[in-house]
Amino acid sequence: KQKALEYYSQSLPLRRATGDRGGEATTLNNIGLAYSELGEKQKALEYYSQSLPLRRATGDRGGEADTLNNIGSVYDDLGEKQKALEYYSQSLPLRRATGDRGGEATTLNNIGNVYDDLGEKQKALEYYSQSLPLSRATGDRAGEAATLNNIGSVYSELGEKQKALEYYSQSLPLSRAVGNRSGEAVTLFQIAFAKRDQNNLTEALKDIESSLKIIENLRTKIASPELRSSYFATVQYHYEFYIDLLMQLHKTHPQSGYDTKALEASERSRARSLLELLFESNANIREGIDPDLLQQEKSVQQQLDAIEKQRIEAISSPNPNPTQINEIDSRRLSLLQQYQQIQTQIRTASPRYAALTQPQPLTLPEIQKQILDDNTILLQYSLGKYRSYLWVVTSTGLTSYELPSQIDIETAAVAFRTAVTSPIQRDIPQKVAQASANLSQLILQPAAAQLANKRLLIVPDGVLHYTPFPALTLPPTAGENTNVPLITSHEIITLPSASTLAILRQNYGDRKPPGQTLAILADPVFSPDDDRIKEKITPATPEKLEANNLGLNRSLRASNRQWPPERLPFTRQEAQTISSLFPSASSSQIFDFDASRTTATDGKLANYQIVHFATHGLANNKNPELSGIVMSTVDDKGNLVNGFLRLTDIFNLKLAANLVVLSACQSGMGQNVKGEGIVGLTRGFMYAGAQRVAVSLWSVDDEGTAVLMQKFYQQMLQQKLAPAAALRAAQMEMMRIEKWKSPYYWAAFTIQGEWK
Repeated sequence: KQKALEYYSQSLPLRRATGDRGGEATTLNNIGLAYSELGEKQKALEYYSQSLPLRRATGDRGGEADTLNNIGSVYDDLGEKQKALEYYSQSLPLRRATGDRGGEATTLNNIGNVYDDLGEKQKALEYYSQSLPLSRATGDRAGEAATLNNIGSVYSELGEKQKALEYYSQSLPLSRAVGNRSGEAVTLFQIAFAKRDQNNLTEALKDIESSLKIIENLRTKIASPELRSSYFATVQYHYEFYIDLLMQLHKTHPQSGYDTKALEASERSRARSLLELLFESNANIREGIDPDLLQQEKSVQQQLDAIEKQRIEAISSPNPNPTQINEIDSRRLSLLQQYQQIQTQIRTASPRYAALTQPQPLTLPEIQKQILDDNTILLQYSLGKYRSYLWVVTSTGLTSYELPSQIDIETAAVAFRTAVTSPIQRDIPQKVAQASANLSQLILQPAAAQLANKRLLIVPDGVLHYTPFPALTLPPTAGENTNVPLITSHEIITLPSASTLAILRQNYGDRKPPGQTLAILADPVFSPDDDRIKEKITPATPEKLEANNLGLNRSLRASNRQWPPERLPFTRQEAQTISSLFPSASSSQIFDFDASRTTATDGKLANYQIVHFATHGLANNKNPELSGIVMSTVDDKGNLVNGFLRLTDIFNLKLAANLVVLSACQSGMGQNVKGEGIVGLTRGFMYAGAQRVAVSLWSVDDEGTAVLMQKFYQQMLQQKLAPAAALRAAQMEMMRIEKWKSPYYWAAFTIQGEWK
């Protein structure tokens, strides 16, 4: 798919330059198809919706039918079944009118898919049985394979497993004959599913392992980390099934090591793109790259910034012009495509990237040897549709537990987070305690006896990424206090995967610490009404400031924030108190106008062991690239500056920090990508060189955070504790103060990465 995209994006500007609108429509449609198959459904829709009017304008009815069908397919994948049917029923008569029998077969098959998903199995079979002879008559073996697979799936769901297997066994050789690897992987998965339901578990295991082998192979052919993640998200149910199957085998053969294989499968299924990015980060893949290519990259970045501002100007105007917005969107799409293509070209042209071997996720013995010690336990979660699992790994053993379904855990986890953060509930201890007990019962209670007072490395899954584990309470044993938070007995660290920590240690473990100790950027200037600039500002500046920060404004909107954000007065107090703990020669306080994007990106932060940002953070859970940190937007002369440190800027920082502290709201949040975890600021800073990152899981209280941070640094400096241990000690101190005892004030912060 990656290679296909490269050729399509070379074709598109040539189609446009020669005025070949029909050809342009075809290429746009094909780019949409590639993105759809890589899991980027919204991106696919954007391309299809550019293609469709061109198809119509050039009178290409066959092409129009194709694109309508493809749009229907995206809506089907997005769960909008009625919308999918609307597009299919526009496509079908055009297919017939143009005599496109192969296309007709495809659309009939797709309509069958929708009815199958809607539970109308007989109706689905009717459409499939109309599609199948047409696929055969037109020699479309890939289409025939897909329909046979789908018929098999219906029979499987109707409980006729043997009949299902007959159809799958007709489909599989056809997919292989035409080299449709992803189709082959799907059918192998379906065969495994049917065999498992027949209680033929060992045969099912062989088939799902063959399916995963194909997926792993296809995955490595995608050079773009974003597309690799989105593709991997589309196949997560293969891993989920594999893990569940292994754990079912473990029940009947507890001595055969199936639980070990399941843990290792869980490790293979998560944060793989992050693992590869971290592996790549040490390689300087831009070395030896054609300077023209690097210049192109820079130029496209600048154009993207400009087009983003234009776009928001257009959509924010009192009377938005749809034609203008469409033109901007089209240009923006083309630029984003170009930028991704350049990134891919850099990777594929880089001798250093070529020399990298794919980092392999750790096995159980490697986790025990490289990650754990006698005082540290790994808790790894995998949430599944019917059952979830927890593996508890010590340096000498592994125990596994079956937990309730994903939906049960999600319901309890959301209720707990709400109780801790909601202004109505967070100060009512009984509400928090009840919600905590409910969740603990599901995810901790089974393993409670094993935890003792050990350090806990937690690899969460799904909704658990957003869960404040330190505030969870274990059910009391006889004679003990009730409602004692987990943090009182355990130091807690979260990790995207166990393998991530191994790479961080490999990258940064023996690095010489920088000469300076602490750089703290705090209390930036956000607003033209700020007392610090009122005297220096001209009447026209506020409007210009607004225009200059349109990119930021958009992210604020996406994060439900208003522009300009409020000043955070306690961040200054926080910075001054923390800095007073360090010798002045080794620390830098960077306030006001100097707490800027320019300061953050000028390279000097590489000289500090600890980098601390005390300001607003923005997490965008739809478009992670719009996440970032808000710095000063005005300089000391009243000139306007871009004050938004975006995720892409963070990836390009060169740090040598042992610790980055994001004393900001929601800095640990981001897009929760299935199989990848949170795509947000943490991974940006880890890529940039941070060994560990302290982040928050919700919009934290300004004053409470200042108090917590002061205690955190005191514990590190005066008690000589490692950051994770220091955070725990600070949180426990906060609990003992009446004003701050609610978990809302202290449980938001978590350390991700190295615990030593």
